Amino acid sequence: MTFLQMLILAIVQGVSEFLPISSSGHLILVPHIMDFEDQGPMLDIAVHVGSLLAIIVYFFRDVVMLGKGGLSSIGIGRAPAEKRLFWWIIIGTVPAVIAGLFLKTGGYLEGFRSTDLVATNLIIYGLLLGLADHLGKQTKSFEDMSWRDGLIVGVAQALALIPGTSRSGVTMTAARFLGYSRVEAARFSFLLSIPAVAGAGILIIPDLMEAGGDMLREALITGALTFVAAFLTMAFLMQFLRKASMLVFVLYRVALGAALLYLF
Repeated sequence: MTFLQMLILAIVQGVSEFLPISSSGHLILVPHIMDFEDQGPMLDIAVHVGSLLAIIVYFFRDVVMLGKGGLSSIGIGRAPAEKRLFWWIIIGTVPAVIAGLFLKTGGYLEGFRSTDLVATNLIIYGLLLGLADHLGKQTKSFEDMSWRDGLIVGVAQALALIPGTSRSGVTMTAARFLGYSRVEAARFSFLLSIPAVAGAGILIIPDLMEAGGDMLREALITGALTFVAAFLTMAFLMQFLRKASMLVFVLYRVALGAALLYLF
């Protein structure tokens, strides 16, 4: 893989991971549009890990808070509020972990790399995002999360394993339907992604080590480039959502999905 391909993949992933437009869908489309060789699911996950590091850095205070909750859960310190939020995040992670293990061990991931599937999901989940953003209230914050909310958004996150859905998009959709504000829905979505993306990254470590050489080098370089693009995009989105709705992302998803169905 050339440096140009790695750079393009990193920018596409870094931008599309946090905007609710489906990073995995865009990663699948890059080889078709740029006439590149398909990078495969292992490198897709590697760039997601770059995005994960951006989340940890940007939401460092929240990550520390959840860390205190985790320590409190094993008897180190007393942080009841943080402990509760930590466990709601864990509960929300379970559906994605189960679904991810099922798809990986069953060898189903390659079967999802279809432009028709990406296009259809871009449109369907884009319209759902618009509906949720229009009808959803702006009353709840991350601190108001309950185990029920965590589980519902977690089930939504599991759907994002299918390309074109958008992990951030579908979790924000669920959170907006539950009454979380746009900014808090994004915050909730990003923090919820930490265990799931970390788990996916751990799962590919044996494969990357076995592949070694070029595959490992490409994963490290692309992941580092993704970190930079992802951090800048996340900072932009959090400011954007304080002032505007998600309509622009809905229109983009529907237009892109329709174009793909027509062209491919």
